[in-house]
Amino acid sequence: MFGDANAVEFVPLAAVDRFEAVASGDVDVLFRTTTWTLLRDGQLRMDFGPTTFYDGQQLMGRRSFPLDERSTVADIDGAVVCAVPGTASEQNIAEAASAAGVSVRFEPVQPGTDALEKFQRGACDVMTGDGAGLVGNKAVNDPGDEWVIFPQTPLSREPLGPVYRSDDSLWGDIVSWVVFSTIIAESKGISSTNMTLPPGDSEAARLMGLEGSLAADLGLEGDAFAQVIRQVGNYGEIYERNLAPLGLIRSSTLNDLAENGGLLYAPPIR
Repeated sequence: MFGDANAVEFVPLAAVDRFEAVASGDVDVLFRTTTWTLLRDGQLRMDFGPTTFYDGQQLMGRRSFPLDERSTVADIDGAVVCAVPGTASEQNIAEAASAAGVSVRFEPVQPGTDALEKFQRGACDVMTGDGAGLVGNKAVNDPGDEWVIFPQTPLSREPLGPVYRSDDSLWGDIVSWVVFSTIIAESKGISSTNMTLPPGDSEAARLMGLEGSLAADLGLEGDAFAQVIRQVGNYGEIYERNLAPLGLIRSSTLNDLAENGGLLYAPPIR
């Protein structure tokens, strides 16, 4: 949006450090697996931008248990499950197991990589986490395709998106409309390789800064959103570049465009 996609500093953050980094101003915006919740909106005084990925808690086990992609919680009877004690993740599994009439035992783990390490060495039969995170772990650590992720319907709703300080509303507007611009561009067929506007589409013209001064009203250059699309692409391009290689299928999921049956759409540019 500032004309140079390389003019950014990425700061790796552990989950325990992420909100303090925002509150202290060490980072301007948090783009990390962070679920939008009432507690974080209120008690932590954080504000959330648009949801950029709809995720949910799932489980990962082994085919030798035996489990497969069609397995449900009912199939983990007698399993040892790695989970951080006292978390919503542990509670969700306990409640789901109870509802399914099966018994599981929890192996306590610390936040971070402890669960994956214990799962890899067999200290637990099943580990849990957001589906996208499990897919990433499997892609990196399971070349033999022994691990399986299930159930197909997640145990929870985890809307993920950008986070910024609640005392910076103009910056929040900029973050939100940068995200929206990538969604609108995809819906109109505008991409980094095809900056051609649909004929007679005034909204597309406003998005590209060819009509009106909406980007300028946010303190940006008039073509700021066109720069976003030109340099990093629309939402679909960003997804294909970063998430598709991990095996995260988008078509006909919640992360597809609304016109394709998903939940992604943006407010109008007017």
